[in-house]
Amino acid sequence: MSLSGHVAFVTGASQGIGRACALRLAKEGATVAVAARNQDKLNELVQQITAAGGQAAAFPLDVADEEQIRTSIKGAISQFGKVDILVNNAGITRDQFVVRMKRADWDAVLQTNLTSAYLCIQQVISSMLKQRWGRIINVSSVFGQMGQAGQANYAASKAGLIGLTMAIAREVGSRNITCNAVAPGFIETAMTDVLSEEFKQSAVKQIPLARAGTTDDVAGTVAFLASDDASYITGHVLSVNGGMLMG
Repeated sequence: MSLSGHVAFVTGASQGIGRACALRLAKEGATVAVAARNQDKLNELVQQITAAGGQAAAFPLDVADEEQIRTSIKGAISQFGKVDILVNNAGITRDQFVVRMKRADWDAVLQTNLTSAYLCIQQVISSMLKQRWGRIINVSSVFGQMGQAGQANYAASKAGLIGLTMAIAREVGSRNITCNAVAPGFIETAMTDVLSEEFKQSAVKQIPLARAGTTDDVAGTVAFLASDDASYITGHVLSVNGGMLMG
């Protein structure tokens, strides 16, 4: 599953799923441009990748800012010559029941989780078309497939990523560019650490594999979709949820 010779751009790479994806892609041989808001965490990640013999560079990025997206991706292409693997992972939550949800919280989640993915795809697609090879991987969520009370904004953004995935897959498939989504279930991350122990135990009871997922579970799936082993898979939503949602 070698990714040697390829350049990956990973958003939300400073922690959680994004960090695990960056490490796994680097382990498989890809050069990795890691992007997020936290410069210190990015620098630590780059040091870890380079210490293991990989190649990486940090690009400070708030994906809610369109100009920063342009600047950071152009910077990565300038430094590495191309970007042919894009992992749209950056995401936030602003949970509230819809009756009390503020418009600002709706807009922030849609901008960060969905609009940023479209903007990142726009910025890398020329590089992929030039190479006639590309992998676009959008990190969605099981809640984009089944919904979740109190997360109308989050569920809508993650469902939107699935529609975006299928549309892009149809647009660029003839150029040897695939576009797929990964839909994690209940994954142990900083985002889930803040949840109550009661909620966590309740969530695990809904999972046939009887455990929460790890960031490495998701990262391995992303690495597979980025590889030539997945060259005939596009427009697909690959669930990584321990059986929480089937079908």
